[in-house]
Amino acid sequence: MSAAPFASQNSRTNFIDRLRVVLTALVIAHHTAITYGGSGSWFYREVTDEGRPSSLLLTLFCAVNQSFFMGMFFLLAGYFTPGSLNRKGAVRFMMDRGVRLGVPLLVFGFVLGPLVVALGSIPQGQPALAHWSSLLRSGTFVMGPLWFAFALLLFAFAWVIWSRATQGVKRSSLLRNEALPSGRTWLLSAVLVGFAALTIRQWVPVGQNVLGLQLGYFSSYVFLFFLGTRASAGRWLERVSPEQARFWGVISLVSIPLLPLGAALFGALEGKAVDFDGGLSAAAVLYAFWEPFVAWGIIALLLVRFRQRFNTQSLRWKGWGEEAYGAFVVHAPVVVALSVLLAPWPAPPLLKFGLVAGIGTALSFLLARALRALPGVDRIL
Repeated sequence: MSAAPFASQNSRTNFIDRLRVVLTALVIAHHTAITYGGSGSWFYREVTDEGRPSSLLLTLFCAVNQSFFMGMFFLLAGYFTPGSLNRKGAVRFMMDRGVRLGVPLLVFGFVLGPLVVALGSIPQGQPALAHWSSLLRSGTFVMGPLWFAFALLLFAFAWVIWSRATQGVKRSSLLRNEALPSGRTWLLSAVLVGFAALTIRQWVPVGQNVLGLQLGYFSSYVFLFFLGTRASAGRWLERVSPEQARFWGVISLVSIPLLPLGAALFGALEGKAVDFDGGLSAAAVLYAFWEPFVAWGIIALLLVRFRQRFNTQSLRWKGWGEEAYGAFVVHAPVVVALSVLLAPWPAPPLLKFGLVAGIGTALSFLLARALRALPGVDRIL
């Protein structure tokens, strides 16, 4: 989510800048949903009963989000990577990635991450300042949501190696007028990504980290990042047709209910444990293929609708777009602090979710704006 991977090529990509803002708000809402009963891992969970109706609703929200929102970030990052590499050269490109991705990763890992852990332990009676100080002294590294920056660093390095290895094989100029992938290709890619996810999850189930990365989700991340790099020369993201978006939007709409329906058929409503995370159970197979079929339609619809309605210049949206990466970096302590502050209030979880998500988003963007006003910070955030 650094600024450079999403830097606009020209005014035709104003809609992509706005998409970054909306996706960042969804990240904040996603983690807030986990706090109040949605399925997933987070620093602080107030509601742990995933069987209550509000938790089931938030779990579905998280599942739909997870199917597309981080993958779409990787798609957009990949889209602007070839142009950035061509302009800067390999050395400067990687130095820039190191600053914009590596510095926030280290600051969060060694400072903000331990702070979030300390804040999340307050309801268990641990004094936050003493706990945070202890974690700082011990050099504890907490990657948290900055796994995204780490993954982007790895992807950027892989792209540099790939570009060097294939230099001259097929120039961008030959790809500019290339037709968009056919509907059959979209379908095949969804099937292959689902199969790859299912395969990976035989060894690394969803929820299990390897070097801070949930590899169970990475089949779509890798595919979408490198699809973005492939789409760059032909400006595919700006050419997705309304007809394609409508067709895949219908597929997504039909697919979304299949996950809760499957959970019910597999006995979730009767209290049976249903493992969607790994293995070869019917639930795991359903979940692996469900994700890309939901994601492709949502991504296509967002690209087309935002291009049609929001591809205009706006000082307000421009400011929010510049603050989006900073808001992503700082949102964890903001959301956890708000959640802990409201913990004694006996309000319904859905009400708390709405309040914390809304206020947390606003505060995260405001904090990012304040940080960017400091000397030199705007080069990083």
